Amino acid sequence: MGKQNKTRKYATMRRMLSLRGQRLKEKDRLKSKKKEKKNPSALKEREVPQCPSCLFFQYNTQLGPPYHILVDTNFINFSIKAKLDLVQSVMDCLYAKCSPCITDCVMAETEKLGQKYQVPLRITKDPRFQLLPCTHKGTYADDCLVQN
Repeated sequence: MGKQNKTRKYATMRRMLSLRGQRLKEKDRLKSKKKEKKNPSALKEREVPQCPSCLFFQYNTQLGPPYHILVDTNFINFSIKAKLDLVQSVMDCLYAKCSPCITDCVMAETEKLGQKYQVPLRITKDPRFQLLPCTHKGTYADDCLVQN
């Protein structure tokens, strides 16, 4: 006797339970859709048309060039990986004069990273960057940036 070949049958289809079948219990059956009555006291949803982003500066006159940008250690590292000049690329992005600002905590965080991060440390000591003093305890840069 030879070995029986079991081939996969492609034309067969699985039989599934219908949601209205007799084998299902009453609680599992498909419930008929009932129209919900509209409540006149409920809040009405409405769509607000989107406005161009340039109108933001038209109504908010406090924001304008020169922009002061708080820079983080990760921001500096990613600009190095992408081989971008930090100051020039920020100006190209915002189409305005920008002055990047670095807090004491970000400077301390960059110094803590050691020899591997000498290039970001040199970039942070650039005279084009404005150094902001910190008044809080510790050197956790994320909390410092949120406060400023």
